[in-house]
Amino acid sequence: MDELQDNQRIINVDLEKEMKKSFLDYSMSVIVSRALPDVRDGLKPVHRRILYTMYENNLMPDKAYRKCADTVGSVLGRYHPHGDASVYDALVRLAQDFSMRYMLVDGHGNFGSVDGDPPAAYRYTEARMSKVSLEMLQDIDKDTVDFMPNYDDRLKEPTALPSHFPNLLVNGSTGIAVGMATNIPPHNMCEVIDGMCTLIDNPDATLDELMQNIKGPDFPTGAIIMGRSGIRAAYATGRGRITVRARAEIEEEKNGRYNIVVTELPYQVNKARLVESIAELVKEKRIEGISNVEDHSDREGMHLVITVKRDASPQIVLNQLYSYTQMQTTFGAIMIAIVNGEPKLLTLKEMLQEYIKFQESVVRRRTQFDLRKAEERAHLLEGLKIAVDNIDEIISIIRSSKDRASARARMTERFGLDDAQTQAIVQMPLGALTGLERQKLEEELAALMVKIADYKDILSNQTRLLGIVKDEAIAVKKKFGDERRTEIATVSGEVDIEDLIPQEECVLTLTSFGYVKRQKTDTYHIQRRGGRGVSGMTRREEDVACDMFVINSHDYVMFFTNLGRVYRLKCYEIPEGSRTSKGMNIANLLPIMQNERVTSMIRVPEFDEESYLCMVTRNGIIKRTRLSAYNTARKGGVIAIDLDEGDELSWVRLTDGETQLLVATRLGMAIRFDERDVRPMGRAARGVKAITLRENDYVIGMSSLREGGLVLTVSATGYGRLSPISDYRLQARGGKGLTNYHVEKYGEVAAIKVVDLDDDIIMISSDGIIIRIQANSIRECARPSKGVRVMRLNEDSEVVTLARTAHEENEETDTLPEDEGDADAGAETETEPDSEE
Repeated sequence: MDELQDNQRIINVDLEKEMKKSFLDYSMSVIVSRALPDVRDGLKPVHRRILYTMYENNLMPDKAYRKCADTVGSVLGRYHPHGDASVYDALVRLAQDFSMRYMLVDGHGNFGSVDGDPPAAYRYTEARMSKVSLEMLQDIDKDTVDFMPNYDDRLKEPTALPSHFPNLLVNGSTGIAVGMATNIPPHNMCEVIDGMCTLIDNPDATLDELMQNIKGPDFPTGAIIMGRSGIRAAYATGRGRITVRARAEIEEEKNGRYNIVVTELPYQVNKARLVESIAELVKEKRIEGISNVEDHSDREGMHLVITVKRDASPQIVLNQLYSYTQMQTTFGAIMIAIVNGEPKLLTLKEMLQEYIKFQESVVRRRTQFDLRKAEERAHLLEGLKIAVDNIDEIISIIRSSKDRASARARMTERFGLDDAQTQAIVQMPLGALTGLERQKLEEELAALMVKIADYKDILSNQTRLLGIVKDEAIAVKKKFGDERRTEIATVSGEVDIEDLIPQEECVLTLTSFGYVKRQKTDTYHIQRRGGRGVSGMTRREEDVACDMFVINSHDYVMFFTNLGRVYRLKCYEIPEGSRTSKGMNIANLLPIMQNERVTSMIRVPEFDEESYLCMVTRNGIIKRTRLSAYNTARKGGVIAIDLDEGDELSWVRLTDGETQLLVATRLGMAIRFDERDVRPMGRAARGVKAITLRENDYVIGMSSLREGGLVLTVSATGYGRLSPISDYRLQARGGKGLTNYHVEKYGEVAAIKVVDLDDDIIMISSDGIIIRIQANSIRECARPSKGVRVMRLNEDSEVVTLARTAHEENEETDTLPEDEGDADAGAETETEPDSEE
């Protein structure tokens, strides 16, 4: 046995670690290299490899068809070492007029049907590239895209095709990866290119301006989209539910009976199964008004005839068909694509921006390629011109040289020509010495110099570069654009997505790892003070919930990050999650950097001139700026404050210009001052000192004071108290402040908030437990007191943040008995003098 171990390399591996690593590697491979399309050309790797192989095999639209078996074999051998069925299925889909809005493969033979019939085997079918797919591969030989090695390093394959039209939007895509899926609907070529041109002309175009061109999805099977709210949600957030209804008409026969005639079905609905399901519903008597269903579809189009019984209302029967069958379906748009090698949820504008950026790169690289070739040719022509001008001497040098190498060396020495030029001269035919040929030489050189100047102008002029992108897209539109097939019907009462979203109070929760979610405030029932709370979210073990905010669903949310930047969204743009869901990573919603995290979220009903934003950093710096300075729709965010090295922006409050502020620290100090002590500053200013901090202390909260409010102080150990605002006397900004809490006795301060007695308080602990209690259940005590237990904590957990919301009358009765820690409510007088900067 020992000898066996000596002769073999046996490595002990932890099975759990190996499974984690292997599955993660597999997941990333599926996400990036199989299931999701690239935002640039809208293709998955298998589709890209099929089209590139056809291009290499010269299967052009004007050439003869070739057996699919030949194409599939070439794809497998060169670029795609997987099963032949997967490649053939992908090729078949590219040739189906009911799957692709603009087919990229021109198929000959049986490629399946809308009834779900399978295609013929690949030895029977034939295919070649379609005319529109040529636009995807045009200029690929001009260094327009990067190439990478194939699976065995034998060949090179493109990482994306040049794609002179936005194929991702035009043809859409569907794919299921690991942990994510994409479902991008197809669109009309004319509309998408018009939208793209709008964005080129106006990079700050709003969604409404884009939607004036891009009305909505345009399915190859036609049908009717019911309303615009789902479309707008998908375009604005990357996700949306689009209701699609079959086109059906009620026709009266000569005998007085009615037929429902269906001529178009929703995208991806199997007609044969639909007929079966209708027959099954009639058999089960769930729909009682149908006497017969016949399929009269032919090559001219779809024609499904549903005969209605004499005593039945055809409109009621039709509505039942919409309710119970796939004559009305929901297309769940999930616009996820690969951007720079990573999956990303994209809005309509982001998709177009990424495509324009890619096309700009394609045109730039093509122009650089053409410039390089033109300069090389001009360089040769200049050498030939010198040779023709000095032809007698050139001939003399060639005749007196023993070989070509010495002739070229002597020409270089005599005329200063380089190797490329001397090679061209040596290979120049005698016919080029005629006067006519010399004139042609000069004309070609002059034309090349004009071209070179033109190429250089393109490369130095961004506007001209984008103009070429626009002109080429318009040329594709003129060549292949067609009329919209899918009708978008206006649903009664629907005006805009905002009108359909109810005005309701929501709780936004953010974790330290950057997961954000929106929930209705009634998710958390009221418990008595001292209860254990309910689980607020499912998190990674080391993740901690760090911020919570109550906001109206129609308000703007401004996200301030630790790096001093600010971004804004509408509240409803943040996906709603269940009480225990993890939420969505903020990186899917905001273009934040890797080392950037959101530290403050504030509610902004509107950007007016009278309001101010007061910002306080962890190190006690405060800055006041007019709210209107931040009214920008820039997706990339704007600078909120200029930070010192090592400092971070932590607290932001919206004020009216005459508010008094309270700033509290972790080690129990607090200072109250008037915001007018801080002069208004520009958006990118640094700010001034709000409070002088002791060693190892930092700010844990900042609140604006209001009449009738009480200051709620909650310790990390789960104790809290309400104190009157009058306990905190007004001081000058920049002092040390007053003692707010005895941290040596009762634990460090977790958070402060100004509340009213009729409020509810929502608290969250470091292990994700959330509790909702009434503010009036917390004892009112003088400033430095301990207070009462407000939250019973699990071992090794602490209170991290709190939020206030309106009171609700739905109190739970099953609560824990009150804790004994309600003592120590006596007031203490603060004798420490004010300290001013």
